[in-house]
Amino acid sequence: MNFFVTVRMALRALGANKLRAALTMLGVIIGVAAVIALMSIGRGIQASIQGQIQSLGSNLLFISPGAQTAGNVRSQAGTSPSLTYEDALAIIDTGRVPQALAVAPETGGFAQIVSGGKNVNVRVTGITPDYEQVRNFHAIDGDFITRDHIETRALVAVIGATTRTNLFGDGEAVGQVIRVNQQGVAANLRVVGVLEPKGSGFGGNQDDVVLVPLTTQFTRLSRNRTSRGGFTVSSVNVQLMDETAETANAAVQSIGDLLRERHRAAQDDFTIRSQQDLLNTATQITGAITLFLGAVAGISLLVGGIGIMNIMLVSVTERTREIGIRKAIGAKRRDIMVQFLIESIVVSVVGGGIGIAIGGGGASMLDGISFGPGPKLMTIVGLDAILLAFGVSAAIGLFFGVYPAIRAARLNPIEALRYE
Repeated sequence: MNFFVTVRMALRALGANKLRAALTMLGVIIGVAAVIALMSIGRGIQASIQGQIQSLGSNLLFISPGAQTAGNVRSQAGTSPSLTYEDALAIIDTGRVPQALAVAPETGGFAQIVSGGKNVNVRVTGITPDYEQVRNFHAIDGDFITRDHIETRALVAVIGATTRTNLFGDGEAVGQVIRVNQQGVAANLRVVGVLEPKGSGFGGNQDDVVLVPLTTQFTRLSRNRTSRGGFTVSSVNVQLMDETAETANAAVQSIGDLLRERHRAAQDDFTIRSQQDLLNTATQITGAITLFLGAVAGISLLVGGIGIMNIMLVSVTERTREIGIRKAIGAKRRDIMVQFLIESIVVSVVGGGIGIAIGGGGASMLDGISFGPGPKLMTIVGLDAILLAFGVSAAIGLFFGVYPAIRAARLNPIEALRYE
């Protein structure tokens, strides 16, 4: 029998039971839509986290106190923090790390900020002028922390966009005075600049911050010193000359040798991680999450396939006499089997197409929605996810349609004609 004739007969059979065919498609539609939507959300989470890491700066190494131990748990060597401002200066000043382009140490903690009757709790971070270049924090209004501010231990501050709104609304912030109370130590600081908005990232809202000169943080807002009198920092950001793995590896080795020599510790009391390490870790984690979401959604596709098999078996039973008549007038087993296979594939493919439209449209509608104070939800509808879902839906129609088709093709025509 002509293939196209078989296709027309299969479509005619489906059209005779439109409601049943639509309900059978529903399982495939839900499964495909869920796969597309959940994988799009997973891809969006992955891209969002990667963007946050890249927004920290470019070609960076992050040095933090404490040694890395088994299970990626950091242990603090000794009884006091091991990383100091002098360590950060040595990375640049000694020339021992030629791969380093700039160094930006930082330290701080949360503090109460008061201005004009407004009271907010904000992270106050002591920084150096190189922080602007290394961590991509730029002033959109006023000035950034300068070298003169560091040398004179100036009582000045640069505030984030959210902090500015919380304290001053739409009013002028530059030139205003804020009172900072941190760890029982209070100081009045003059606002000299407002940072351009960066959004949420690692460690919280990057726009709800107060940046002060590092030396001001040391002498006016905290009293953190080592047993040898050095000023302790919470981390040191090192910007490298380029982003190659060779440069990063050489810099890690040089910085490690320098800090071991300076600290004279029996074991490393610091941890060095590259920006690429963070990206790789984030990619692995979010990739696993995306795969898990797709697998969970794929279960509904399996259920939809079982529904197709069930309906096709019912259809074979209902059309037993029709199959017997077709065989009696010359239809071959292949013709019967192809007809039922085409019916199951049409149901799955049409359902898959509708599911792709619903899943893709739903993912697009969710893009940019915020469910709280955190970052907005990002979704990415990938062509590979669409092709995968469509291919799987077609394969399910073929797989779950094989048994009913074989059962129909094997019916004895004489017994089928006797069937009532």
